[in-house]
Amino acid sequence: MLNATPTHHPASILSVPSFNHSHAEQIIIPSERADLQTFEHSIDIYLKESNAYGNTYFARYFEWQGVCRERWFHRCISADMLQNQGVFITKRAHQDYMQETFPFQTVQCEVNTYEVKSCSFCLLFRFLVDDQPVSQGYQQIVFASHDKRIQRLPEHILKKVRSYELPACDWMH
Repeated sequence: MLNATPTHHPASILSVPSFNHSHAEQIIIPSERADLQTFEHSIDIYLKESNAYGNTYFARYFEWQGVCRERWFHRCISADMLQNQGVFITKRAHQDYMQETFPFQTVQCEVNTYEVKSCSFCLLFRFLVDDQPVSQGYQQIVFASHDKRIQRLPEHILKKVRSYELPACDWMH
């Protein structure tokens, strides 16, 4: 299910323990800033997405990153995905797992941007079940011409991408 209207609750950083490790991981949670938008997309988990132990196969989160990225870009940034002007290249991707998920749960994905530059930006993904974080990740996206030369994003597109930009995020570094 898609929330067609982006929400307006930005994220901040909170340190919380993860699994049984002795160190704390930072997770991104909503905070107060009225001008920041967060895109939301719901994903239902089915049996085919689980492994032999009955929990969600880890690679599905990378697939869901792609689904949410495409949906966000198509719905909120440019419906034609700038196909006539260039291509988007994923330079790097990362995913951290905090809690298992299982078939027949609904995962809510929240998408924001970070480190928006003239030719690239990062997308941050927060996956939640029943408002509890289960995973988070990011992708660094670069815009390039059709012959794969890095090029500047159009200014009106940069403005839209920046409307989803978090004010600070050191989680991904």
